[in-house]
Amino acid sequence: MQRPFDPNGPLRIAYLTYRGKPHVGGQGVYTRHLTKALADLGHHVEVFGGQPYPVLDSRIALHKMPSLDIFNDQYPGRFPAYWEIKDWPSFVETAQFLKGTFGEPRAFSIRAHRALKERVNDFDLVHDNQCLGYGILKIEKLIPTIVTLHHPITKDRKLEMEHTATWWKREGIRRWYSFVNMQGKVASKMPRVVVVSENSIADIHTDMKVSLDRMRLVPVGVDPDLFAPIAHVQRKPGHLITTASADVALKGLSYLLEALAVLRTERDIHLTIIGRPREGANADLITKLGLSDCITHVSGVTDERIVELYAEAELAVVPSLYEGFSLPAIEAMATGTCLVA
Repeated sequence: MQRPFDPNGPLRIAYLTYRGKPHVGGQGVYTRHLTKALADLGHHVEVFGGQPYPVLDSRIALHKMPSLDIFNDQYPGRFPAYWEIKDWPSFVETAQFLKGTFGEPRAFSIRAHRALKERVNDFDLVHDNQCLGYGILKIEKLIPTIVTLHHPITKDRKLEMEHTATWWKREGIRRWYSFVNMQGKVASKMPRVVVVSENSIADIHTDMKVSLDRMRLVPVGVDPDLFAPIAHVQRKPGHLITTASADVALKGLSYLLEALAVLRTERDIHLTIIGRPREGANADLITKLGLSDCITHVSGVTDERIVELYAEAELAVVPSLYEGFSLPAIEAMATGTCLVA
């Protein structure tokens, strides 16, 4: 039996995030801080997430809904074993992979719908963190649902296409990003969409056909008690810091690496990259430019250590070609670090 709804009381919120990398990549960081803030306000929050799982406040339950994790950091693009394909969402995820498409959002939305249809009376609200799979529309019919759209992935697709030289590689990119068409269809039908910047509103309206009257601007932020200047930490001359959540053209890391190669001919310089080193174009560029000795990758560290790294840096750089709203930019500013973005 469903409880009477108290409009002035705390909400019971099911929060969905198909990926939740805790320290690099906006979705996991956004998830951690938003759910903590909601709990601080007295709301009851439960997170339903896929790998990599988010790190959450101790008050918040995490319901793990494992994907096949085809694109994990250790073995990206691995083919799942036949015994792993044991249900419909796993079949969908595998079929999408065989087509050359990123299938995690669609498969996660099916898993989320299956989980929530058994708990309709347990929640007042569902908050989807940019999964926008077809299953989200089914969830919205059961429980009032809002989605956060950080930025339209159409921008990622456009930049990847522009930075690819051959037609067959462009065709592969087009297939990979075909999930964007699904996200546009779902977003345009959602009655409530949270966006993080004015820039995002305009682009989401243009690229994903979401009505302006359905979108509400809620800017992102950081914890000012954590991300703050540290007086006793000395800045290291010539030390730069940046964040790299993915080896894609949109993040613009290649331009920073090329600039670093020029700068190191004039002065001592070192770059700290928050993010796991991964094979790809940027790794090849680091080798080609001979930058291995002046770059350090840092991953899997606490927020407190990240704040210390900002405090040690002389300059923070956000080389992205496009961002809905950059969390690393406001993290750097909050810690008093000079910023180029």
